[in-house]
Amino acid sequence: MPTLTKLYTMQEAAQHSTPQDCWVVIDGKVYDVGSYLDEHPGGDDVILATTGKDATDEFEDAGHSKSARELLETFFIGELDLSATVIPELEISSKKQTDCTQKLKDLTKQYWAVSVAIAGVSVVVGFHALTQEVEELILFYLGCRESILYQILNN
Repeated sequence: MPTLTKLYTMQEAAQHSTPQDCWVVIDGKVYDVGSYLDEHPGGDDVILATTGKDATDEFEDAGHSKSARELLETFFIGELDLSATVIPELEISSKKQTDCTQKLKDLTKQYWAVSVAIAGVSVVVGFHALTQEVEELILFYLGCRESILYQILNN
């Protein structure tokens, strides 16, 4: 005779996310691990961080032993109701973007002189480097002409 288990939605499991009342969902099963939080070798924060979502990957990635898996089964209270799976609605964060954009605009208005000064210094340095190169080319050219002229006159 099959055993009947209670079905819970992910939303129901997510409501139990405090140190006093903590449920986790692993491999489609719901576990009430609130009484085990203090004993968990990895600390309670590791478990609390996995509430309200499927914690299967985190559980598997931790490399739990066979005895840890057996211990987990003692906290089993039901299964995840997959027929009631609700796709979470995405949150639109235009307000945050607007705040960041506004802050950037304010900083730009406040420090516009810095960018203008940097551009000005860049132009001056570039112009100075260019004039140095031109001077060297002219002197080199004149030096070559003088040596050619000297050779012609001395021959």
